[in-house]
Amino acid sequence: MERPTTTNRPPRPATHAGRVGSPAPLADGPFRDKRLLGAAAAIIVLLLAWLFWPSPYGGVKNLASGGSGVIAFGDSLTAGYGAGPGQDYPSRLAVRTGITIVNAGVSGDTTESALRRIEPDVLSNRPRVLIVGLGGNDFLRGVPIGTTEANLRTIVRRAQGAGAMVVLLGFEFPSITASYAKMYERVADEEGCLFIPDMLDGILANPALKSDEIHPNASGYELMAERVEKPLRALLKKADGTR
Repeated sequence: MERPTTTNRPPRPATHAGRVGSPAPLADGPFRDKRLLGAAAAIIVLLLAWLFWPSPYGGVKNLASGGSGVIAFGDSLTAGYGAGPGQDYPSRLAVRTGITIVNAGVSGDTTESALRRIEPDVLSNRPRVLIVGLGGNDFLRGVPIGTTEANLRTIVRRAQGAGAMVVLLGFEFPSITASYAKMYERVADEEGCLFIPDMLDGILANPALKSDEIHPNASGYELMAERVEKPLRALLKKADGTR
């Protein structure tokens, strides 16, 4: 009887430490040394970037604020137009953070009308943090961008002059220009505010998140609160470390 012949089989994958497919140890020599040096250099670069990259919170003015509480100052997007009581973003943010947040939003407010009421509604209460959400009505009413920017800067400076840290919210509407949207970031950067951009991103284009063409519904305001929560917590943590 003939003995069965063996067939050529493909080699098994290289193994290391008993695991099929595990990579074999690096070969010794210059190539291995270069790879190790390259990996070490990459780690050092990442560490240096982590250590020296500017924190978005470090440039905020009044980190050692002696004020108390948080006030949300704005227009209908702060007041919660289009949602029921307690469903506005400041109320939902208060629930998420456990922080008392006063809603000082007034529907229809422009930066000019908000500036007229900043003393009784904000400064007299000496908040630790002021969240500013304004400018949408300026855009809708055709207020020149330079006027809106000047009013926002005045609001920010007056709040900072009273000792508050300022969080500036950035808004974008379907028809808003890029220059108008970037104005928020410029003001925040130059005036020492914490900037939270794109507050309405994906909200006004989603029927499930809006009550009309320019206002969120309860679910939309919940998403706005979510977008503010993490940066606000981080800002307060940074500020607590300076006390």
